[in-house]
Amino acid sequence: MLYNENTATSLNEQQVMMLRLFKKPLPQEDFMQMQQLAVKLLAKQLDEKVDEWETENGIALEKLDVKHFRSSIKN
Repeated sequence: MLYNENTATSLNEQQVMMLRLFKKPLPQEDFMQMQQLAVKLLAKQLDEKVDEWETENGIALEKLDVKHFRSSIKN
């Protein structure tokens, strides 16, 4: 999907700013670096969410060594 003024209404302010920032195409190598940075950021956020979930559910690494954590989760 290409960006145009009509799609701007469905995007949040940060998304529009990113599109404006990268209006001019980047060299492929720079684009790949940006992609890798975005993936690293998303992976970090996912790790943090998983850690938070484990803490909320009382799951510790030591417990995982002895017993599979799914068997201790109540639905």
